Amino acid sequence: MSTQDPQPESTGSIRRVESSTAASGSSVEETPPSTETTESSSRQSLFAEEELSVLRLRWDEVQSGFVDDPRECVQKADGLVSDVVDRLTTGFSEARSRLEEQWARGEEGSTEDLRLALKRYREFFQRLLAL
Repeated sequence: MSTQDPQPESTGSIRRVESSTAASGSSVEETPPSTETTESSSRQSLFAEEELSVLRLRWDEVQSGFVDDPRECVQKADGLVSDVVDRLTTGFSEARSRLEEQWARGEEGSTEDLRLALKRYREFFQRLLAL
């Protein structure tokens, strides 16, 4: 993973990735995002800048140990990547749980909240497919 790749927050939460323009109306855009939109989304971080710095330092420490102990370096890299994936999963699970709690109380949630949730899922899905 390069030092430019997105990293998680230490709290396990995910920073919302939203465009600077608001969609008109309350429906989710049905057309696939343009390449420009997808590339713009993929350049935005899913995590807070402070945590990016910490995780980049952790990666640098892992990578610097390769010459002395390549096997341990790869094991540490695996652990760090697993931690990042776990934090992403936790963040999406927490967001889903909040929506499910609303629904369990009989609250529908606003169309705008649901649109933003779907947008975050779509952007993340597109990033996964681009890997």
